[in-house]
Amino acid sequence: MPIHADIVVLPGDGIGTEIVAATLPVLEAVARRHGHTFAFHQHDIGGVAIDRHGVPLPESTLEAARKADAVLLGAVGGPKWSDPNAKVRPEQGLLAIRKGLGLFANLRPTKPHPAALGASPIKSHLLEGVDILVVRELTGGIYFGDKTRSETDATDLCRYTVAEIERVVRSAARLARQRRGHLTSVDKANVLETSRLWRDVTNRIMREEFPEVTVEHQLVDSMAMHLLSKPRAYDVIVTENMFGDILTDEASMLAGSLGLLASASLGDGKVGIYEPIHGSAPDIAGKGIANPYATILSGALLLRHSLGLEAEAASIEAAVSAALDAKVFTADLAAPGQAVSTTQAAQAVIDRLP
Repeated sequence: MPIHADIVVLPGDGIGTEIVAATLPVLEAVARRHGHTFAFHQHDIGGVAIDRHGVPLPESTLEAARKADAVLLGAVGGPKWSDPNAKVRPEQGLLAIRKGLGLFANLRPTKPHPAALGASPIKSHLLEGVDILVVRELTGGIYFGDKTRSETDATDLCRYTVAEIERVVRSAARLARQRRGHLTSVDKANVLETSRLWRDVTNRIMREEFPEVTVEHQLVDSMAMHLLSKPRAYDVIVTENMFGDILTDEASMLAGSLGLLASASLGDGKVGIYEPIHGSAPDIAGKGIANPYATILSGALLLRHSLGLEAEAASIEAAVSAALDAKVFTADLAAPGQAVSTTQAAQAVIDRLP
């Protein structure tokens, strides 16, 4: 059945404007083929919002996102706003919009494409058959805890509640049940009290609600090693905020390029934020060479999780895969002299849509 969807578009900073601009025609092409109508509403976030509004997340942006069916985001940040001691920073906009929309689970799939295996620093034979989904908790932990700073010391409080752990573990377990039935929970329970609570709650949820899903526990330091040495051993990985932030960037090395990895930030409702996992890449901004595939694949996740359009999402993923099979590579993947532009890569996806 054809649908109408209102999508808030947040290009952000750096290459964010370029990769989002390349993705919208792909979504429009899918809409035309299936009789849907997508209305795109552009707003500011990040550094550009600081420059224009004095804050990284204007109230108008948050209100528009709350009313929308989904949010497509590019990237935020850049050298202009990179002072870590600044009171107002672009990244605060991301934290605020996730909190404002009640998003608590960040999904980051990693499934290396055969054509891109050579671009990864990991040996190809370790990457064949890898299909991992990391679920990172987004609202708790050390990023949101009370902070202090004096001339002689500083503190960051790491805090988790039972409810925060329960809801993200349930989300991860449901996904594991739909996949290969294996959940790996990552913590630091040998040292941290928050991790011991995390492990206890995870065991209870899995025992009482998901007995058919196999669960294992890994300490975050050993997980960092196993993720590169035996990535095929993992299906769904669930972990707390900071550990997830670090491990998902590490997992990006499995795919060969940050430009291939999408993400979805979800809550209890249908509205989610969909974005590539990479940053604003100011060193290549404005050159038209950024890889749009991660943003396009984030658009596929948007169709799947917020709009319930599974066939349409799968068609985008198939088209990206076909473009990679044809070695339509941007500069991050291509051999010297063989790279295509951002817009050419996006057009290659549109040309291969069923």
